[in-house]
Amino acid sequence: MSDQAIDVAALTAIDVHTHAEISKSGHGALSPQLFGASEEYFKAHGHRQPSIDEMAAYYRERNMAAVVFTVDAEHATGHPRIANEEVAESCAEHGDVLIPFAGIDPHKGRAGAREARRLVEEHGVRGFKFHPSIQAFSPDDRMAYPLYEAIEELGVPALFHTGQTGIGAGVPGGGGIRLKYSNPMLVDDVAVDFPELRIILAHPSFPWQDEALAVATHKPHVYIDLSGWSPKYFPPQLVRYANSLLQDKVLFGSDYPVITPDRWLADFEKLDVKPGVRPKILKDNAARLLGLVTD
Repeated sequence: MSDQAIDVAALTAIDVHTHAEISKSGHGALSPQLFGASEEYFKAHGHRQPSIDEMAAYYRERNMAAVVFTVDAEHATGHPRIANEEVAESCAEHGDVLIPFAGIDPHKGRAGAREARRLVEEHGVRGFKFHPSIQAFSPDDRMAYPLYEAIEELGVPALFHTGQTGIGAGVPGGGGIRLKYSNPMLVDDVAVDFPELRIILAHPSFPWQDEALAVATHKPHVYIDLSGWSPKYFPPQLVRYANSLLQDKVLFGSDYPVITPDRWLADFEKLDVKPGVRPKILKDNAARLLGLVTD
């Protein structure tokens, strides 16, 4: 296990949104059908599914840190997840660059809440990832509240996929995935009912970008990550808010491996972002949210 802590001052960026797509045994986080649809959506045909060791080397070469997670959607898809313990332990071997999040299916109820406590307290997990459309639940469903309560008490963030998804795109019936569950307005109830829970709305939230901006400006602990899109396609209102009202609450994320930080950062460089805001988005806001700095 690595005994190295993250040297925040030495980092060029913190990527808050990367996926562990494959386990050490070769088991995929999603079915081949859903993975294939995602590759087609992102034009990432035949992209490699890197191991966590390979992800660590990739980010270390770039002087970046990365949040790593997988999705637990066993209830809706019947596909077994990658074990959260494996993700956490693999990240711990690269503690200088990798930050483990976990995925727990909200349908697991209080058992999921117990797992969340164990993962944070015994395995060093630093946050949790939800994908409402793949997990087939509405974020405001009371079924998920015991899990949110545990996460709030543990003091770690909850990251919610929002907006359209490449998973299932083009598959008949979208692979059974319902987009409506990823409307960020559904997360507003969570922010109300768990006022100390740190929430990240992942992605430019097409077709609900204005809703995401409204929730993030209204609720003090709601953030937005910019993953899943090349910055050249960002809606103008997202750029405007990132430059002003939300400059302390917007986070760099890539969606690696389907979008690389190299591609994302090259396009971000061309975006009209104020010089004083750019380092906040790339590193400072995430460092504060993830507890990597104390100020």
